Amino acid sequence: MNEKTLNNRKNGLPLLLLFILLHICSVAGIIVGSIHEWIPLIIVSALVFIAVFFLYPGLKVLKPQEALVLTLFGNYIGTLRGEGFYFVNPFCVSVNPAAKTKLNQSGDVDGNGQKSIVLNAQGAAVAAELSSNKISLKIMTLNNSRQKINDCLGNPVEIGIAVMWRVVDTAKAVFNVDNYKEYLSLQCDSALRNIVRIYPYDVAQNVDTTGDGVADEGSLRGSSEVVAQRIKDEIQSKVAEAGLEIIEARITYLAYAPEIAAVMLQRQQASAIIDARKMIVDGAVGMVEMALDRLKANNVVDLDEERKAAMVSNLLVVLCGNQNAQPVVNSGSLY
Repeated sequence: MNEKTLNNRKNGLPLLLLFILLHICSVAGIIVGSIHEWIPLIIVSALVFIAVFFLYPGLKVLKPQEALVLTLFGNYIGTLRGEGFYFVNPFCVSVNPAAKTKLNQSGDVDGNGQKSIVLNAQGAAVAAELSSNKISLKIMTLNNSRQKINDCLGNPVEIGIAVMWRVVDTAKAVFNVDNYKEYLSLQCDSALRNIVRIYPYDVAQNVDTTGDGVADEGSLRGSSEVVAQRIKDEIQSKVAEAGLEIIEARITYLAYAPEIAAVMLQRQQASAIIDARKMIVDGAVGMVEMALDRLKANNVVDLDEERKAAMVSNLLVVLCGNQNAQPVVNSGSLY
C-alpha cells in the first residue's frame, strides 16, 4: 500500500468561521422563533445548532513535519502532510498504532503527547497524557539497549548502536506492520547480531570478514565505520517495507563482556609489553653494532672475539634493563 497525500484540504479556517456563523445564526433563529412563536424556525435552528457540533471533529491542525493517516469506515483515504489547518470528513478516523509506544529515542524520552489536568475522585489534580495519532516525519535517533553478542572467535562482546531514522511512507508504516517503532527496534537488534558475528573484536589471523574468501584485517574496534555501514544497510533492507528510511547508524559502545574483560586486558598488556621489548632489543642491537664499528674504525682499541662478546653482553644488559645498571669498574688492568 502506497501513500496518498491529501493536498486540497487546507480550508479549515474558512469552515471554522462558517461553523461559528451558523451557530450564531441558529441561536438567533431560536430566539426569534421563541419571541414570535414560530415553531418550525425553532426546530430548524435547533437542528442546525446540533448538526454543526458534528462537523467540528473534521478540523485538523498539523505542525511542520507532522502527518495524519486517515481512514473512513475502515478504508484508507489518504494522508495529511505538512503544517496547516485542514478540514476532512468528520467521520474520518486517524490511525497510528505506534502512538503510545515509547522507545529510548528522541521524541519519546521527553514525551510527544499533550499534557492535560484532570481531577480524580478526591479532587486532587493529576497529570494525564493525551496520546496523539499524529506521525512525526522528523529525523529520530534510536538508542537501542546494549547487547551481549559473541564475535566470530566466540568472545562475548557488549555493543550498542544509535540509529538515525525517519518515516518516509506513512501508509506503509501504519498498515504494513503492526507497530513500526517496535518493528524497527527488533530489526536493529537482529541486524546488529548478524553483523557482529562476522567480525572479531580485534584484528585476528585467518579471518575473512568480507566474504571474498581472503583473510583480511577487519575488526569491530578497527573497522567501526565499515561495520556501522553494514549494520545500516542490513537494517534498511529489513524496514523498507515498513516505510522507514535509515539515515545513519553509529556504534556508541563497544567492550568485552565483564566475564572476560580482565583476561583480555592482560592479553593486550602482554602484547604491548612484547612489542615494546622487541623495539628496545632492536635499538640496543643497533647501538652495539654502531659502537663496535666506531671503535674498530677509529682504532681506539683492538678487542678479540671473547672481549667483544663480553662487551656486547654488558651493553645489552645496560640498554635492555628495566633499572639503571650499577657496574663494577676495574681500575687495575684491562683484563
